[in-house]
Amino acid sequence: MLQQILKDMYIEPELLAELNEEQKQVLFIKMREEQVRRWKEREARLEKEEAKTMKPKKVSVKTVSWMKASDSDVWVWVMGEHPDDKPYDQICDEIMAERAALQAQKEAEELRAKKEAELEKRFSGIYIEKDEVARQEEARKAAALEKSRQEDLKRREEEERRKAEEEVRRLKEERAQQIYMNLKKVETHQKSQDKEEQAWQDSLRKSKAADQRRRSLAKQTREDHRRRSIKALESGRVAAMTKAFGEEKPALPPKPKPRNLTLTCEPIHRRTGVRRSLSSSSQKDIIRWFKEEQLSLRVCFQDNDSRIAPWFHGIISCQEAEDLLSKGGSGSFLVRVSERLFGYVLSYKSPDGFKHFLIDATDNCYMLLGDQIKFASLGELLQYHKEEPLTPSGGELLLHACGQKPGTLDYAELFT
Repeated sequence: MLQQILKDMYIEPELLAELNEEQKQVLFIKMREEQVRRWKEREARLEKEEAKTMKPKKVSVKTVSWMKASDSDVWVWVMGEHPDDKPYDQICDEIMAERAALQAQKEAEELRAKKEAELEKRFSGIYIEKDEVARQEEARKAAALEKSRQEDLKRREEEERRKAEEEVRRLKEERAQQIYMNLKKVETHQKSQDKEEQAWQDSLRKSKAADQRRRSLAKQTREDHRRRSIKALESGRVAAMTKAFGEEKPALPPKPKPRNLTLTCEPIHRRTGVRRSLSSSSQKDIIRWFKEEQLSLRVCFQDNDSRIAPWFHGIISCQEAEDLLSKGGSGSFLVRVSERLFGYVLSYKSPDGFKHFLIDATDNCYMLLGDQIKFASLGELLQYHKEEPLTPSGGELLLHACGQKPGTLDYAELFT
């Protein structure tokens, strides 16, 4: 990693943030030594090229020496560590103010020289210089008048010079303030660009992390689905082989019809070609759907038994299902006929609360909504999820079937 940093002469900000102060100083010294080494190699290469072209050899007087501290090690100063160090913003403001003052001073000197040249040009031809003999010959009145005129001219010149100096000073201050504001504006714009770049980098990093999490979750979901599908196929294959080659126990004779139940004597076949709406607001439509399409399939009965399964319930609400499950422990479950859909709802009690899973009963099969594993009956679906969780991440297993309230049968209207 260090070789790569010295090769590129660049370190990622995330990696730099992970280094402590001692590691940062060592890395700084190594990078400076690498710069000096490259400079020496370049100088040697240039000297060889000059020697080949037979040019006079240029004596190089450039040297680099390191300041040593009291411990004979390279002295390193990190801005901001000493209590007397000024903040970075204050140092930048002072540098900009100094640059603005120097620039304004230079422009003021140029303007002052220009004004001086103009004054010299205006008043150079006004002064009259005469020798002593000429002065004695002039009349007293002319001398007094000339003296007064000369004084007036000097006064005017001094006034002009004073005004010119004031104008130069005013322009110097304005120019210094203007240069300072321009430098401040450039610095502010640079900081804004740096913040936008940092925000964009943060957004890009978060987006990459979110994509990575989504890909990982999708991969895990595919693996869980594949594993569950293989297990379901194996369970179906074992059941088919058992049925084909015979079971250890002899087959039971047909069970008699239960009392007070209206069942058909025809063989159990799924009705093909039936097209129904997936939902209905009428409870009568749901009862008719159950009697016409589901009762003949014996979905509510136990395997090889004519009794209704203890987990089966009629058209009850979500709150009623939770009230029944609240009396049992974690892992209790029941299956109820949906109030609004032509299907069923699996209600489950978990340590965190209650969960409800819609069971799709279309396409002559049963499966949890959103799942891809299809089952021939509700009993097979429940038996499968006694060993496999309902969701890939939840870990919910069906443990205890929740039965009816004592003295009540909430599914009576489905059979009368």
